Amino acid sequence: MHISNELLPTKQELLYSQLSMNSSDKNIFQDLISDSGAMLFAEIIIPLALPQNYTWSIPVEFQQSVKQGIRVEVQLKNKRYAGIIKKIITQKPEAFEPKPILNILDDEPQLYQQQLKLWEWIADYYMCSEGEVMQAAMPSNLKLSSETILVWNEEHNEDFSDLNDREYIVAEALNIKKELKLSEVQQLLDASHVYPVIKKLIEKNVCHVWEELKEKYKEKIETYILLHPQYRDEKKLSELFNASKAPKQMELLLSYLHLIKEDGEVTQSSLLKKSNASAAQLKGLIDKNILLAEKRSINRIQSLPKNIHIDFTLSSAQQTALTEIENSFKEKNVCLLHGATASGKTQIYIKLIEEYIQQGKQVLYMLPEIALTAQIVRRLQKHFGGYIAVYHSKFNANERVEIWNRIKSGELKVLLGARSGLFLPFSDLGLVIADEEYDASYKQQEPAPRYHARDAAVYYASLFDTANGGTGAKILLGSATPSIESYYNVQTNKYALVELKERYGDAAFPLIEIIDLTKISSKEKVLISPQLKEAIDETLSQHKQAILFQNRRGYTPYLVCNICGWIPQCKNCDVALTYHKAKNKMLCHYCGTEYPVLYTCPQCGSHDFKQKNFGTEKIEELVAETFHAAKVARMDYDTMKGKNNHDTLIKLFEQQKINLLVGTQMIVKGLDFEHVNLVGILDADSLLYFADFRVNERAFQLMEQVSGRAGRKNNNGRVLIQVSNIHHPVLQFVREHNYKALYEFDIQTRQQYHYPPFTRLIHIEFRHKENHIAEEAANIFVAGIKKDFEQYITGPAQPVINRLRNKYLWDLLLKLPKNAALINQCKIQIEQQTAILKFNKRYRSVDIIVDVDPV
Repeated sequence: MHISNELLPTKQELLYSQLSMNSSDKNIFQDLISDSGAMLFAEIIIPLALPQNYTWSIPVEFQQSVKQGIRVEVQLKNKRYAGIIKKIITQKPEAFEPKPILNILDDEPQLYQQQLKLWEWIADYYMCSEGEVMQAAMPSNLKLSSETILVWNEEHNEDFSDLNDREYIVAEALNIKKELKLSEVQQLLDASHVYPVIKKLIEKNVCHVWEELKEKYKEKIETYILLHPQYRDEKKLSELFNASKAPKQMELLLSYLHLIKEDGEVTQSSLLKKSNASAAQLKGLIDKNILLAEKRSINRIQSLPKNIHIDFTLSSAQQTALTEIENSFKEKNVCLLHGATASGKTQIYIKLIEEYIQQGKQVLYMLPEIALTAQIVRRLQKHFGGYIAVYHSKFNANERVEIWNRIKSGELKVLLGARSGLFLPFSDLGLVIADEEYDASYKQQEPAPRYHARDAAVYYASLFDTANGGTGAKILLGSATPSIESYYNVQTNKYALVELKERYGDAAFPLIEIIDLTKISSKEKVLISPQLKEAIDETLSQHKQAILFQNRRGYTPYLVCNICGWIPQCKNCDVALTYHKAKNKMLCHYCGTEYPVLYTCPQCGSHDFKQKNFGTEKIEELVAETFHAAKVARMDYDTMKGKNNHDTLIKLFEQQKINLLVGTQMIVKGLDFEHVNLVGILDADSLLYFADFRVNERAFQLMEQVSGRAGRKNNNGRVLIQVSNIHHPVLQFVREHNYKALYEFDIQTRQQYHYPPFTRLIHIEFRHKENHIAEEAANIFVAGIKKDFEQYITGPAQPVINRLRNKYLWDLLLKLPKNAALINQCKIQIEQQTAILKFNKRYRSVDIIVDVDPV
């Protein structure tokens, strides 16, 4: 299979692209094609990292059915894939003979033109393939899997004398069944590695291989129980009870009548549970034609009644902000809502969502963390019922398909989700809300596409309604601590700005107190200072709640031998292992490898290990020991792995069944707790000293956001920050809740050292299991682009953590001026140099990771 060249659109192609979503116009176009006798071809995206999309021919029998955005079955080499038709063309590629499409998998498109354009933009901007975007965008159950099937060769003479024992077992089974799946062959031979056997059987003409695309999505079927029509008459029903000689069955029937009165519909599972009856007793009633069983396809996602119920009134400050947002959308598509913590931004979002639902438009409400969705979704469901749905990584594959289809049909009007929600097939998007827009979680890290959902959403929104002369969907970015880049876009008049400076309900901002750890005499690192302990005691005595923030999970970030200083490290990564007491294991937080706890130093034989620093697990233990009467819980990656763990914990905290909550960044953003009046930041030094140009911005954001959890409901909240350097300038900005001072402080340094928002960054990482090969590849790469971009290159150099997952790392950073032509030229040269390196056998196994706009 060759790669097709980019084709210039023909008149027919342009006509088709304009009419592809309209069935009557499509028929006209098809008639034109039929009259001219022209052959049709399709550019198809398949979920692979290909240099560009391939072209297949469309057989005559499929030409009336093809549409942009539908899935089709195609073959590449010996494998079959479900690809998406990106566009249909009439000009045959000159360089090769396209293979035919094998089958059409959909009657209607799986996505619309806007999504295809978004995929193309992400692939171009973030330097990846559209196949990689497809892999990230579509639910796994819509990406059909290719399953290998062995098919008996009917021309074989059934002479198995030249087969060994393992080959004979498979051949005998094939002769009987005629077809065997790969999984069945593995079961027959009781082995996973069966390819040598299959290869020999093919060579000996016993069978041939067939690749079948297997549909993975399955509808959920539920059995509903109905009363037979003849017994819906009360007289006949009464006669039935009087005449029956089966008391257990009548008890079951009574349970059914009670449930039908309560719920309107009765499922088999709920009836058996309610009546405590057996399936055999139910079958007896069905066999007698008293009850009927009916199988129905149902949604996996619970659907609430669709109604709008807004039970609050905006304050004058909120109403002013809402009016300013609406006015700003008349001139600009993007508005930044800079609202203080607890200022009531969510209520403004709700009012805006109501407006767009009433206009018949769809709304995408993005949040950076799954932890935030639990609380927000309850509020949205209260106001909008079945108009909304939630979408994030904790949903299973079938649930994702159902949400995908309901968004595509327009049934769902509001989608609340993490960054992946951006890829759903909205048909009429009117508004995108990106809450906590500064958050680094909006940026996808591994694998490609390494897109930033906030920035991609700005482009995505521009694609809607433009056909009707509109200016696209509107974007509202919300945060108490905006990213420097977004605030700079305000200053340069690219975005509109609306400010909401006061807290809702006239609540006061929390009082910030700085605790100097250097003044506390202690041989060990202080976890909870006397001042913080006293504040927690006072909070508990008032029946209030406290949050303790520590941005490290685990029990101890690392152990060190007290005699020789040896530190246990991961065998695959150049990092210290973190001790997790609950598991009694040592974990690498980069590759996930678990190790048994060491009690003897392999270097000197000592048994004396010292625990250095502390994580959330140790804080939780200490707090529980210190405050015996308090109910303590922890929220971090280790405790929040289950689908409903976030929601359960947040509900318990809301209901004051938990007094002290210990957590990482998960507790920082967007959560609203009425009874919290104390926040403790246990180790601010770990936030203020980090090798990153965004360190001041990130430290301010984390401390200001976690501080904002205190005193939200007419309480005088307190925030205690434990730190060693009390003179760091960021601490003063936090104490004054002064974002603008932080911005002015940081923007000058960014400009001086050529960092965003004044430049575009492209980070290139070279990974290989041998350090010298990774280094050579990086240096050769730099030599190739040095002529045109030398002044913009930093590196190559090894990062602080120079080995991950058993591969050595070398980094290269390009700081490019904001010149579209120059950036595009640089991207072309990066692709060319990557291809040149990969052509050399020595560097073919080097992983070259390109990250545009790293965070």
